[in-house]
This record gives sequence, structure tokens and C-alpha cells, in this order.
Amino acid sequence: MAKKRSIKRVLKIIIGVIIFLTLPSLLFFGFLYFKYNEELPVGEEGSNANSLAKSMLNALNEDAYLNTDYLEWTFKDKHHYKWYKSDNKCEVSWGAMSVILDFKQINKSKVFAGKEEYKDKEKQDFIAKAERYFNNDSFWLVAPYKIFDKGTERRLVKTKEGKDALLVTYTTDGTTPGDSYLWHFDETGKPKSYQMWVDILPIGGLEATWDQWIKTQSGALLPTTHKLLIFNLDMGKVEGLSL
Repeated sequence: MAKKRSIKRVLKIIIGVIIFLTLPSLLFFGFLYFKYNEELPVGEEGSNANSLAKSMLNALNEDAYLNTDYLEWTFKDKHHYKWYKSDNKCEVSWGAMSVILDFKQINKSKVFAGKEEYKDKEKQDFIAKAERYFNNDSFWLVAPYKIFDKGTERRLVKTKEGKDALLVTYTTDGTTPGDSYLWHFDETGKPKSYQMWVDILPIGGLEATWDQWIKTQSGALLPTTHKLLIFNLDMGKVEGLSL
């Protein structure tokens, strides 16, 4: 009898701990969902949307970005990048691992553990992980310059304030096709933020800032940090060079 009471007591404690840990998270998620969740807006495809997209690229001096040969940054102080853009290669480093991605022949990318080249059976797993990191983290650096990528759709959206916004949907390619981003602009035409409808986030329409721009040595304008809710997504020391 005493043993049954003891088991029941342990079960009550376990259930109590689970509720204590999960209930605040559920309440917080519920608060965020009802405060921020929005339906994907409806916009109009065509020449007006494309004109707005080109105006954004002009405000950012797209030519300078296209002529940038080398980019370097660190995402959230975890993933380090040296992107040899003109050579179609990028060195991705995290922890003790580094991968030199060859975008022309991705399976021939090289993997290193410390200074030693890694050739074990997990090599392709590390290459795939580096490619996923790159796809996500480079987007936070150069997303404005990708609005005319293959498989993109652009729509002009009128906001509640009556301003023009640009909805860009990635229908193919990348890690998560189907993701959509609604770009908002400042008075100069540069992006100041975007709202996201992405597979990785359960809340649609969350907004991240794009207002901390620097002009790199190559002349390209790139962001140094983003704010998403209470979180800062730091890009580290951002460099762009024309070789």
C-alpha cells in the first residue's frame, strides 16, 4: 500500500513539473500567436510589383553588390562565413568543423576537422549541414538582392497605412520553398523590415528589422544586425570586398 502511495506521489510530482515547465511556454506562445499572427496578404503580380522591386535594388546600389567578389560575416556568433562569391565557393565554420562549399559541384566540397581533412562516411552529412547553414544565414545578409532569383514571385501589396510593400514568394530552390516575405521600405526606398510567412515559424507575419545598414569596401549595402521580437540576430563583422 505504501509502495502504491509512493508511486502516485512520484507521478504527481512528475506531472506537476511538466505542467510547471510547459504551461508558461504555452501561454507565451498563445499570447504571441494572437498578438502577431496574420494571414498571408493578397497582392498583385505584374509590372508595378517589379518596378517596386527594382526601386529597392536601386536604393541599395545593386551593381555594387553584383561586383562584390568576397563577403565575410558571422551569424549569431556561431557560424562563420568566408564567401568567395565570384569563385562560387564559401568556407563555413562552426565549432571544430569547417566545410569549403563548392556550389558548382556540391558533393566535391571539402570538409575539415580542425586542420585535418575529414573523409569519413559522415562527410556528406557535414556538407549538407554547411549548405543548410549557408542557405539560412546568407539570406539574413543578402535577401534583398535575391528578389529576382529563379522561382520567385513578386506582388505589390497595399498596407493598412496605404503604403506600398513588396511580397516575395520563393516557389522553388533553396532549403524551404514556399516561404514568403513582405518587404517594407523607409523614405529612401531601402528596406526597413520584412514580415515572414515561413515553414520554420508557426506564427505568420512576424516582423524582423532591416535597418542597420553599413556600406562595405565594395560599396554594397549590407545589414549588421536584425531584431526579431526581443531577439537580436547579430551578423558579426560584415565585410564586402571587390578583388
